Amino acid sequence: MPDSSHTTDQPGRKPPSLRERMRATVREEVVEVANRLFTEQGFDRTTVDQIAAEVGLSRASLFRYFGTKEDIVLGGLEETGRRIAEALAARPDEESPWEALRRAFDVLTRMNEAAPQQTLGYLRMLQETPSLRARHHEKQMGWQELLVPEITRRLAADPDSPEDTRASALAASALACLDVAATAWVDREGTFPLAELLDRAMGALRE
Repeated sequence: MPDSSHTTDQPGRKPPSLRERMRATVREEVVEVANRLFTEQGFDRTTVDQIAAEVGLSRASLFRYFGTKEDIVLGGLEETGRRIAEALAARPDEESPWEALRRAFDVLTRMNEAAPQQTLGYLRMLQETPSLRARHHEKQMGWQELLVPEITRRLAADPDSPEDTRASALAASALACLDVAATAWVDREGTFPLAELLDRAMGALRE
C-alpha cells in the first residue's frame, strides 16, 4: 500500500536540508508520473526511459533516485513498515501480541480509507505483476524484522534464543492475514471494508 506521507516534521527529528527537500520533491514527481504511466499503459509496458523523459531526467539520473523500476512503486514501504512498528510499540502493554498487531495495522487501513481508488489500483498492479509481487514480498520481510523485537518483548521471550520462534511466527502469520485480506479486498473491487476483512482473517487464527 503506497505511503505518500511526510515524516520530516516528527518531534526530535532534524529538519531536512535544502538538498534533501529538493531530492524528496524530485522523487515525489517521479512517483506521480510513473504511477500515471503505469495506470495508463501497465507496469511492464512502461519503460524507465519513458518515465525519465517525462520528468526531465536522464536514465542514469533516475536510477540515482530509485535503484529499480519496482522501487518507484514500492519505495514507500520502508517508511510504512516503520510506522507500523511504531504503532505496535505504542499499543498498551496489557494487549496480547496478536491484538496489538491487529491494531498496529490500522496504519494501513486508514491509508486505505483515505485513498481507496489509489490503493485499489496499486494492489491490483501488484497482483498482476510478478516482478512487483516478488519485490513486495522482500520488502514485507523487512516489516517482519521490524515487528519481531516488540512482539518478543510482549512475550517476555529471550531475544537471543534461536529455539523460541513464537515472535517470528506471530509476525509472519499477521502479515499473511494482511495479504489475504488485501487480496480479498481487490477481488471485491474495494466494496467491502479492508478493516473488516482483516478482522475476519486475523480473527480466524485467534479462534
